[in-house]
Amino acid sequence: MEHYFTNNDNLKSEKRIIKYSYGSFDFSFVSDNGVFSKNKIDYGSRLLVETYLKNKKEITNFLDVGCGYGFISVVLSKVLKVKGLGVDVNKRALKLAEKNALNNNVSVSFKMSDIYENVKEKYDLIITNPPIRAGKKVVLEFLRQAKEYLNPEGELWVVIRKDAGCKSIIKEINTLYKIEIKEKSKGFYIFVAHIA
Repeated sequence: MEHYFTNNDNLKSEKRIIKYSYGSFDFSFVSDNGVFSKNKIDYGSRLLVETYLKNKKEITNFLDVGCGYGFISVVLSKVLKVKGLGVDVNKRALKLAEKNALNNNVSVSFKMSDIYENVKEKYDLIITNPPIRAGKKVVLEFLRQAKEYLNPEGELWVVIRKDAGCKSIIKEINTLYKIEIKEKSKGFYIFVAHIA
């Protein structure tokens, strides 16, 4: 099984277009084999973006960790009119993300980074649909280290499936953050974490 967080240069390319609308905004995304949720916008990612936009604060920048082909980054940048950075380990996904930012006319940049390895700044918002299949240890790294890259009033927004150990993950990071569950739908939990 090819995982979306591995790179396989020999994987056959079969690009496809995915459409998405939010309010008066229409988006078009190019997707391909070897990336997460290649055939449709993942329900968890959609729920995360839409829940965040319903509860948003004013922000000047954001970081999308595990950005894939750029769905979250592109939508947030367009709707909020802010700059963002998306990071991922998947080279093919990052190339698609750059194309998707260009096609949707937004100012988001993308960078190859193993979690926060190449992240230098601090952000008002860190948002992630973490790669559950990479294992709980990796997901906890995503979440624990986020506080080092958040501005003092910054927020960490996360989507995790209930059956992927959401409750135990929240329990493990509870000492680092003040956590509030914002939405539950179809087995997905959306939570926001502030530095405790």
